[in-house]
Amino acid sequence: MSRKVLIRTAAAAAAGIGMWILVFAVIGGSGRPMLPQQGDGQITETSAECNWGLSFQQEKAPPIGNAEAEYLKQYNAYYIDKNAGKEKNIYLTFDAGYENGYTEAILDVLKEEKVPAAFFLVGNYIEENPELVKRMVKEGHTVGNHTMHHPDMAAISEKSRFEKELKDLEESYKAATGEEMKKAYRPPQGKYSEENLKQAKELGYTTFFWSLAYVDWYENNQPDEQEAINLLNKRIHPGAIVLLHSTSKTNSRILKELIQGWKNEGYTFSSIDNFIT
Repeated sequence: MSRKVLIRTAAAAAAGIGMWILVFAVIGGSGRPMLPQQGDGQITETSAECNWGLSFQQEKAPPIGNAEAEYLKQYNAYYIDKNAGKEKNIYLTFDAGYENGYTEAILDVLKEEKVPAAFFLVGNYIEENPELVKRMVKEGHTVGNHTMHHPDMAAISEKSRFEKELKDLEESYKAATGEEMKKAYRPPQGKYSEENLKQAKELGYTTFFWSLAYVDWYENNQPDEQEAINLLNKRIHPGAIVLLHSTSKTNSRILKELIQGWKNEGYTFSSIDNFIT
């Protein structure tokens, strides 16, 4: 890997989020993700720590993930709806490690546009914002498990510790809402291993990666609104699982235009509950 990529990856790690968008950097123009793989897209070692990454080859077309959809499916893991077909289903998801004052506006747009979404939350978010969480549930959105403390889950080898991160969040969610949490899991920073995928499945979880995202998480360096819309519109594709951060001011401002534009292109918004077994 080049020096430039290493520096950029380290910067993302220091920010505490976002390594996922950098790991697919094109080296030597090959466009191949820089992760251990076999020819069929399987991870070569069950203990290998991987960062989810994508390589976009063509506008409006699904990207190449660093593990193939059929390989992930055996662990109840998904990054795209391969069966979207002519219906052009897409799935809108948000990650949130903290509340930044934009979730109310995002929920207002989702309600107005009648779009279901998923919010992958961490422990402190649920504990500090129970009313927002209850509103998400009341308005038909899925609240997913982003772990209690947002650690590098691939670095956790003990099954009991892996389970505790998920179970503790389940308990926090139930305390806030009075309901059982749906078994939807997103690995923090997109870090995972084959063993993680197995453990999540054994706990009854469906693991969700994504097939569309962009750099939207730097609070003090938010993307230009029109540039963000243009980029996302170029990369939207049938079956997309879209990842946005609800902490982003830009996302809160462009969401309505983005949703309406995708509807005009014939896309239908569906719930990730369709994947949960």
